[in-house]
Amino acid sequence: MKLYDATLAIHEKMGVYPGDPPFTAEPVSRIQTGDDFNLTRICLGTHLGTHVDPPAHFIPDGATVEQIALETLVGPGVVEDLRGCSQIDRHALEKASVADYKRVLMKTDNGPLLLESPFHQDYVHLTEDGAHYLVESGVCLVGIDYLSIEHHENPGSPVHHILLQAGILVVEGVNLLDIPPGEYEIFCLPLKIKGADGAPTRVILRG
Repeated sequence: MKLYDATLAIHEKMGVYPGDPPFTAEPVSRIQTGDDFNLTRICLGTHLGTHVDPPAHFIPDGATVEQIALETLVGPGVVEDLRGCSQIDRHALEKASVADYKRVLMKTDNGPLLLESPFHQDYVHLTEDGAHYLVESGVCLVGIDYLSIEHHENPGSPVHHILLQAGILVVEGVNLLDIPPGEYEIFCLPLKIKGADGAPTRVILRG
C-alpha cells in the first residue's frame, strides 16, 4: 500500500478563484523576538486551495460542512484519467466507466495549471449533462484538479446546483498531477467548521 497526498499546500502566493479572499498569515508571537512560543493568525476563504463544496455553497438551507456524512468522505473510489478532454461530458464519463464507483476524482489537463498562481479561465470543466450522468450513476463524491468544477462564469452555476441538490459532495483543487490513475481508498477530511459553506480539506489516497 502507498499513500498519496492530493492536497495543495496553503501559502500566501497561491492562486485563488477570482473574487475569493487570498490567504494571509500574520505573526502574533515569535520566539526570535523574545516571546515564549510561536503563534500565527491566519485569514482564508472557505474555498481556498483543495476544498469541499457542501450543498450549503449553493442550496438554501443545504447541509453545511460539519453535516457531511463520514461515509461520504471516506471510502473506495477512483482517479479517472480524463486527460485529452477539453470538457467532461456524459460521453467522456460513460467511456471512462465512472459509474462503477461512488467516489470519482477526475484527472485532467488542468494539472499543471493548478500549481500556477494566475487564474486560468479556460480550464477543463464538467458539463451539465456530465453532472446529470454522475447523479444517475449514484456517485456521492466528485473531485477535479482545478479551483472550480464548473465552466468559469457559467450563468446560474447549473453544474453545482445539479450535483449539490442531489447530495453529491464536490471537491475542487485536488492535486492529482503526480498521482497515477486507478482505484484507491479516498480520505477527504475538511476542517470541521460549524455552519460553513465550504472548507479547505486534506485529501489522501491509499492504493
